[in-house]
Amino acid sequence: MVNRNRGRVLVGMSGGVDSSVAAWLLLQEGYEVVGVTLNLWSYEGRQEPYNECCSLEVRVVAEQLGIEHHFVDAGEGFYRQVVRPFVQEYTAGRTPSPCGRCNRWVRFPKLLELAEEWGCDAVATGHHARIRWDEEEGRYRLLRGADPWKDQSYFLYGLNQDQLARLRFPVGEHTKEEIWEIARAQGLVAARKRESQDLCFLPHGDPRSFLRDRAEGERGLTPGEIVDWKGRVLGRHEGLAFYTVGQRRGLGIAAGERLYVIALDVVHNRVIVGPEEALYCAGLIAEDVHFIDPKLGEAVSRHGAPPVSIEVKVRYRSRAVPALLRGRPAEATSRLQVAVEFTQEPQRAVTPGQLAVFYQGEEVLGGGTIVRALPRIPEAAQGPQSEEEGEENGADERLSPLSALSGDEEGFHPLGAPDGVVELVTASAHQIDP
Repeated sequence: MVNRNRGRVLVGMSGGVDSSVAAWLLLQEGYEVVGVTLNLWSYEGRQEPYNECCSLEVRVVAEQLGIEHHFVDAGEGFYRQVVRPFVQEYTAGRTPSPCGRCNRWVRFPKLLELAEEWGCDAVATGHHARIRWDEEEGRYRLLRGADPWKDQSYFLYGLNQDQLARLRFPVGEHTKEEIWEIARAQGLVAARKRESQDLCFLPHGDPRSFLRDRAEGERGLTPGEIVDWKGRVLGRHEGLAFYTVGQRRGLGIAAGERLYVIALDVVHNRVIVGPEEALYCAGLIAEDVHFIDPKLGEAVSRHGAPPVSIEVKVRYRSRAVPALLRGRPAEATSRLQVAVEFTQEPQRAVTPGQLAVFYQGEEVLGGGTIVRALPRIPEAAQGPQSEEEGEENGADERLSPLSALSGDEEGFHPLGAPDGVVELVTASAHQIDP
């Protein structure tokens, strides 16, 4: 039975199992629940969502739960903040992360706006994450979901304190299997809907035809050369937008070894390939950085502040690895930039355009968009080997990406190139010397 004293909660519903069970859990706790489905994208331009993620069966779920439900069009903002930047980033040689951008700039702002209009006290979604109030520090903490395999906190790094105060993530306290069991036990139609792994605006997860339709004439779709890091031409590419750092398959070149995309050269319209070892880097630069705790953001951006020990994830499915985080002056923007140094081991295929999300244990600290990778310094460039010679010549200073930030980073051999065969700007700068 609904206890209106518990409050009225707006639940963002897709028709999938997580948001459906989130609504059911809130009903069990006595909340009055209102469902809403944002029409962010429809392949046929319909008012209701018609795409890879949202299902019209959400209506049936709402009827099963006995709750009020609405469809709300949010397509204009979604196109402006997510789809158009998605196309622009790909054609500029970067690999964007649209889900994180949607959550930060479209989904949650719109849901909270609707909640205020409709007299709801809070907003809930089916994300696998948790929120805790820290009484001692007087702030909210965003934590990983209880199920490490389904944790979605990576995509929620852009939430702020005001938003966390009004958000609820009911399924974040459960494992995915528990969610499926609840849906089956309650006979929810969402229990028979397969999980979508595709972006809502990409039919069948195919970015190539999508980009060709929306970026015709852009330079990123112009064919060009595939070269190795010595500049030797190995083949032709179809357009930089169709390649990403770390890619091995689909290159269409024959070589005596396995070659991977290690950089995209936008200036000369070239795909640069190399051995797998060239994919590993010592750190990264990220911009458009957001910290969930404003005090941490202020501390990191303060000139001369010491680095902060964190763990960082450089893509959704990667593990969080130990690192040092330090603020730095922005290169060509007023937005906050940070440098991240991996402290235990180099990381593979750090890709411009993807998200770097910062953690301390279970807590999400914030994150930003990767601008470029920081190269490893090859052994030959590490200077004298004895302790005395090292101190005299400053070898320790040259071993750390963070310590190099005040100097000319492009002087390093990128990505640990063996034998120093070429000096090129790292993958995120998209160019090499001709």
